[in-house]
Amino acid sequence: MQNKNRKTGLIMALYLMGIFMGAVDTGIVSPARTIIQNSLGVNDNTGIWMITIYTLAYAAVIPVSGKLADKFGRKYIYIISVAMFGAGSVMCGAASFAGSFEVLLLGRVVQALGGGGIIPIATAEFGTTFPEEKRGMALGLVGMVFGVANIIGSSIGSLILKIAGNANWYWLFYVNIPICIFIVMGGLVFIKNHKVQEVKKIDIFGTVILVGMILSVLYGLRNIDFFSFNTSIRSTEVYPYLITFFLLLPVFVIAEKRAEDPIMNLSYFTNPRIFIVLTMSVIVGVSMMGMVFIPQFAENALKMPSGTGGYYVAVLGIFAGVGSPLSGKLIDKYGAKKVLMFGFFVTMIGALFIVLVATETSSLPTVLVSLVLIGLGMGFTIGTPLNYMMLENTKPEESNSALATLSLVRSIGTAVAPAIMVGFISHAGLSVGDRIMNILPQPESPVITQVEELKTMLEVMKSDPDTADMLKDVKLPDFSFSGSTGIEMGASTLPDNLLDSLKSADATNITGKVKDVAAYMFDKNTPGVIADIEGGVETGIASMEKGIDGITEGEKGLRSGITSMESAIAKMEKGNKGLETAIGQMKIALADQDAAISKMIAASGASTAGVMTLSMAAPESQESEQPSADIQVVPDAAAMQANAEELRLARAALAQQLASADAQKKELESNISALEEKKGDMEASLAQLGEEKAALLGARNKTKEIQVEVPKAFEKSRSSYLARIDAMNTRIQDVFQSVMNMGFKQMFLTVFVANLLGMLMLLFYKDKKSTE
Repeated sequence: MQNKNRKTGLIMALYLMGIFMGAVDTGIVSPARTIIQNSLGVNDNTGIWMITIYTLAYAAVIPVSGKLADKFGRKYIYIISVAMFGAGSVMCGAASFAGSFEVLLLGRVVQALGGGGIIPIATAEFGTTFPEEKRGMALGLVGMVFGVANIIGSSIGSLILKIAGNANWYWLFYVNIPICIFIVMGGLVFIKNHKVQEVKKIDIFGTVILVGMILSVLYGLRNIDFFSFNTSIRSTEVYPYLITFFLLLPVFVIAEKRAEDPIMNLSYFTNPRIFIVLTMSVIVGVSMMGMVFIPQFAENALKMPSGTGGYYVAVLGIFAGVGSPLSGKLIDKYGAKKVLMFGFFVTMIGALFIVLVATETSSLPTVLVSLVLIGLGMGFTIGTPLNYMMLENTKPEESNSALATLSLVRSIGTAVAPAIMVGFISHAGLSVGDRIMNILPQPESPVITQVEELKTMLEVMKSDPDTADMLKDVKLPDFSFSGSTGIEMGASTLPDNLLDSLKSADATNITGKVKDVAAYMFDKNTPGVIADIEGGVETGIASMEKGIDGITEGEKGLRSGITSMESAIAKMEKGNKGLETAIGQMKIALADQDAAISKMIAASGASTAGVMTLSMAAPESQESEQPSADIQVVPDAAAMQANAEELRLARAALAQQLASADAQKKELESNISALEEKKGDMEASLAQLGEEKAALLGARNKTKEIQVEVPKAFEKSRSSYLARIDAMNTRIQDVFQSVMNMGFKQMFLTVFVANLLGMLMLLFYKDKKSTE
C-alpha cells in the first residue's frame, strides 16, 4: 500500500511538473523580450512575435492534443508533448549562438506544440483517475500549480536573468531541458496509458479548419487597438483575419457534423450549462491576464525599480496556491458553483480595493492587502471549479477533448485581454510625458557677462554721430534659447532608444530618463542656436573690423596730409626768410639812395651860390717837394639835378619792389598760418580717429570674448537645467506614479467588471446534480 501511494505521488509529480513548466513558459520570456530582440538584431514590432507566436500555436494545438490523447492514450501523447517542449527549448537556446531570430521563432512554435498537449492531458488525468469525492481536491492541485506558474512566470524569468546575466538569456530555455528529461524517463516507467477504447477516425479536415479559425481570430483580436477601434478594425492586420474566421466558421460546423469523431463537440455550445462554463472560462482568462501586471503595479505603487516587483508576486502566488487546493476541498463539500461564486466575489473585492484604495495611498500595507485578496480570489477561480464543472457536464471518455476545449476558450480571454489592458497602461504612459513636461521649468538663457558690457560700450559709441554711422551695420545676435530647446517626448522628436527607454521607465528612474531626454534636446537644438549666435557674432566682428580698417585708412590719409602740410609750411617759412633778407637789403639800398639823393640835392644848391673848391693832395707813394694846392671847380647844376632825378626814380622802383616783397611776405605768413591751423585740425581729427579706433578695437575684442564664452555659457546652462530637474526628483516621481496609477485603475476596473459578469453568468448556471 505504501509503495502504491509513493508511485501515485510520483505520477502526480510528473504531471504537475509538466503543468508548471508549460504554464511558466507563457510568461518567462516577457521580461527578456527586449534583451533577446536586441541580441538578435530585431525591432519591437518583430520581437513581440516571440510571445505572440507561442500563444497562437499553443491555443491551436490544445483541441488536437486532446483528441490524439483520446485515441492513442494520454501517456504517449503527454510524453511526446514534453519531449517536443524540450526540443523546442533546445532550439530557442541555440538561437542565441546562431544569432538567428527565425530559429528562435521556430523553437517557440515547437515549444508551444508541446505545451499545448501537456496541460489539458495532465488536467484530464487528474479529473478522471481520482474518485468523484476527491476530484475537487485533485483539480485544486492542478489549478494551484497552473495558476501560480502563470502568475510567477515573468518573475522566474527575471530571476534567471539576474543569476545568469542578460547576455546568457538562453538559460531561460535550457533550464527546461533537465525537467523534460526527468518527466520523459519517469513517464515511460511509471505513467499508465489511459485511452478511449473505441477508436474512431481522426477528424483531419476539421482539425485544419479549427486551427485556421483559431489562428485567424486570435491574431486579428490581438492587433485591435481598443482605444482606436475604428481605425484599427480597418487595418490589414485585423479585418482580413476576422473575415477569414467568419468564413471558416460555417465550413467548420458542416465538417464537424459530418465527421465520425469531430475535433470539437459542437453540442458543448448548445448545452446551456457547458456554454456558461465556457463563457466564464473566457472571463477567468481575462482576470488571469490582469495578474500579469501585478509586478508593475507593485513597482509603481511602492516606487521600486523594474524587475523587483516580481518578489511581491510571491505573495499573490502563495495565496493563490492556498486557494486552489482549498477550493478543491470545498467543491467536494459545497459544490463548484458556490466556490466559484466566492472566488469571483473575492477577486472583485481585491480589484475594487486596488482601484479605490491602493492606487490612492500607494503604501506597502495596501499593496499587500490587494495581493492577498486577488491571490485568494484567483485561487478559487483559475481552474479547479471550471474544470470540475466541465467534467461534470461531459462524458468520461470526452474528458480530454472537453478540457482541451475549456483551455482553448480560456486562451481567447488570455489572448484578447492583454490588448485591452496593455492599452490602459500604454495610454497612461503616453500621457506621462505631457504631464511631466507641464511641471518642468523652462530652460534659462545662458548668462554671458560680456554681453551687457558690450551693449554698454556700443550704446556709448552710438551716441557719437560719427561712430554711430560706422556701427549702423553692427547688430548683436539673440543670446536666448529657451524657446528653441523645449523638452518634447513625442515619437516624432525622439530616437527609438530614448522612446524605448521612456516606455520602460519606472518611478525610480523616470527622473534620470527625463534628464536623458532634456540632454538630448539640448544636444540636438543648441548647436543650431549656437551657430546662429556665432554667425551673428562673426558678422558683428566683421562689421567692426571693417570700421577699424576704414579708420586706419583715414588715419593714413590724415598723416599723409599733415606730412604734406609740414613740408609746404617748411618751404613757405624758407621763402619767408628769403623775403625778409631781400626786404632788409632793399631797405639798406633805399637808405643809401636816400643819402645819395640828399647829397646831390645839397650839391646842386651849392653850385648856384659860388665856386666849388676841390682840395687835391699828392699821393702818399709819390714824394713831391711841391705843396698841395686847392682846386676850385664850378659845378654843373643841371647835371646834378638830372642825376638826383634818376636816383629818385630808382628809389621809387626799389620802394615799389620793397612794398611788393612786403606784401608777398604777409601773404606767405597768412598761408603759413592757415596751413598751421588746418594741420591742427587734421591732428585733432587724427586723435579723434585714434579714440574711435581704440573704442572699436575694445568692442571687437569684447565680442571675441563673447564668441569664446558662448559654448561655455550654453554648457553651463545645460548643466544648470539638468540640476534643476534633479532637484524635482520627488515631484516627477509623484506625477509618474499618479499617471500610471490611472492606467492600473482602468485595468483592474476591467478585472472587476469581468468578475462581476462572471457572477451574473453563474446565477444562470444550475448544477447537474440539482437539475437531476
